[in-house]
Amino acid sequence: MTSSFLQHQWKAFWRSKNTGKSIAVRIVMALLILYLLVNVLVLAFFLDKIFKAIYPAADVIRSFNSFLLYYFLLDLLARFQLQELPTLSVKPYLNLPVRKNQIVNYLCLTSLWSGFNLTPFLLTLPFLIKVVIPSAGGAVFTAYVVTLLGLTMFNHFFSLWLKRKVNLNGWYMLAFLLFIAVVSLLDFKFKAISISSFSVFIFNQLLVYPLYMLLPVLLAAGMYLVNYRFLRSNLYLDELRSDSSGEKSSTEIPFLNRFGMAGQLTVTELKLILRNKRSKSSLTICSMMMLYGLLFYTNPALGSSYGWKIFASLFMTGIFIINYGQFMFSWQSSHFDGILAHRITTEDFIKSKFILFTIFSGIAFILTIPYVFFGWQVLFVQFCMFFWNLGVNTLIVLFFANRNYRRIDLSKGGTLNWEGVGASQWLLSLPLFILPYVIFVPLNYLGYPLIAVTLMGFVGLVFIITRTIWINMLVKNFKKQRYLIAEGFRHS
Repeated sequence: MTSSFLQHQWKAFWRSKNTGKSIAVRIVMALLILYLLVNVLVLAFFLDKIFKAIYPAADVIRSFNSFLLYYFLLDLLARFQLQELPTLSVKPYLNLPVRKNQIVNYLCLTSLWSGFNLTPFLLTLPFLIKVVIPSAGGAVFTAYVVTLLGLTMFNHFFSLWLKRKVNLNGWYMLAFLLFIAVVSLLDFKFKAISISSFSVFIFNQLLVYPLYMLLPVLLAAGMYLVNYRFLRSNLYLDELRSDSSGEKSSTEIPFLNRFGMAGQLTVTELKLILRNKRSKSSLTICSMMMLYGLLFYTNPALGSSYGWKIFASLFMTGIFIINYGQFMFSWQSSHFDGILAHRITTEDFIKSKFILFTIFSGIAFILTIPYVFFGWQVLFVQFCMFFWNLGVNTLIVLFFANRNYRRIDLSKGGTLNWEGVGASQWLLSLPLFILPYVIFVPLNYLGYPLIAVTLMGFVGLVFIITRTIWINMLVKNFKKQRYLIAEGFRHS
């Protein structure tokens, strides 16, 4: 049956109207991946010399072992962001005599075709052949290879399982990122734990007891089983979510009902975000950017500068406005004509965008409150930039949205996907990041950085209070541009 699935996928690819474009994209991606893998292979040949140069007094194998757990943690983060979920259009097979097990097996097997699964071996095999075999023998070499295979497969199936759980419940993503953040702080900031020492302890056991290689294999098998059972039990997820069940959708938010049609449009767009690849990818990036403060606040040189605090706070509390908002209206390009033909007022349509921005920026601000650990100034700057994002940056984003005529295919992933990117996106980044410093730089030069931050928060608050005026201006502009936008979405 797997061969039949592959045959169907092959025919669907060649019969698609976008076959030529897909081939070109795949060729470019293949060349890029090949280039990256060649670089990895070159690095692997000099890995022993690199370790000797960095740690001249330490044993090379021990140095190698100390980095392995770090590598697999970074691999897990990279997979979470970049690895695409294997797909198969299940609906055509639901009324055919095709067993669930066959479909699930196909999804699990085809998912193995990934550059992430090849990288660990390209990176380590030259080192293992040059160093481990001469010093420890073939049995230990085999133990290392099997262990790396087990950990790679564990990461592979764990990342697939986690991304599918995140698709159903965003709290899994927050829990995962919080775990990574806590572990990083305990290791690098507070020195309470040492991943490096733990990695040495684990992999040094292979030098004495090669049969320990079976433990990662068992972990991988267990993770495969978890992923397999989850897929099998949720194979008909869309059918089970039908409205006939009488249960409320998880995206129904009674609080938004008080905003009338604008609230309903906000709920609809929330569903759009959670149900499509490209928008979910954007949301994932926004969630990961909540850790951005660790790059600045843990660095004494950057953390003491109000200029860098403004940049980090602007980025974290406004990442959804910046990342999602730069493609505003394009997210709805496939049904934009329906919006224009529906009984929806332009005021409600624009207001729904402000509600959406307020929700996600509010969540981002709450999630960044723990950064007060690095000082009350950090929280104050984040508070002021939160107002700036809601008051000023939302208006800038929606102003440029009225000049964005490029459509987006929501079914495509966001990784290295440049669809919908145009000149307006590049122009948008300039005022978003430059305008705050127009206020900050002169006052900071005069020695009043705190007053500058306070003024930015006040300006943002004034724009929020007077939002009705700006909405009316945006509405008038949208009415002039709406048919040009619709025409662009049809032909781009």
